[in-house]
Amino acid sequence: MSVKPTLVLLVRHGTTPTTGKILPGRARGLHLAESGKAQAVRVAERIAEMGKVAAIYASPLERARETAAPISRAMKMPVHIERGLLECDFGTWTGQALQRLYKKPEWTTVQRAPSSFRFPQGESFVEMQSRMVGALDVIRRRHAGKTVVCVSHADPIKAAVAHAMGTPLDLFQRIVISTCSVTAILYTDLAPIVLTVNSTGGSLRDLKPS
Repeated sequence: MSVKPTLVLLVRHGTTPTTGKILPGRARGLHLAESGKAQAVRVAERIAEMGKVAAIYASPLERARETAAPISRAMKMPVHIERGLLECDFGTWTGQALQRLYKKPEWTTVQRAPSSFRFPQGESFVEMQSRMVGALDVIRRRHAGKTVVCVSHADPIKAAVAHAMGTPLDLFQRIVISTCSVTAILYTDLAPIVLTVNSTGGSLRDLKPS
């Protein structure tokens, strides 16, 4: 049985005090910076301009839930927590300074051959992509023919984009997902259609399915 196309808006959480400095992973207690809160309000306004959405989902981490909150208020609907949207489990790399991680010999593998890498005591990129894509598949079928918002993290969104475009996971690091950017994928029975990636400004009205 065919399923009507579903428009999924993937939103990366807003800026935090450690963005670009630390690999936070799934560590608890990391909240949005003031600039991140302002970004969240703006992205909520952009999404509200599109009109009604069927549901709002968010990763369980604080920074994702705090980004989803203004969207929830703007759309007057609750946020559903979805573990499939979680950040990658970086294992023992969690909380380490990026400047330190850049010097590790494994960093080259992370950038050039991520499909072969597993974070020590953590998740592999393949597992992360499978989890994210699986969660989005369930969500899009649950809200067939409608628009949904999913607030997640950079790497899971990049992995979802790579999968939707048929791009090998080993090239997914070439995709940029900025804080509070919107990436729109139309999921159809034939194949996903990537409508926009890393949109950080302007109207989203043209993304609404006709």
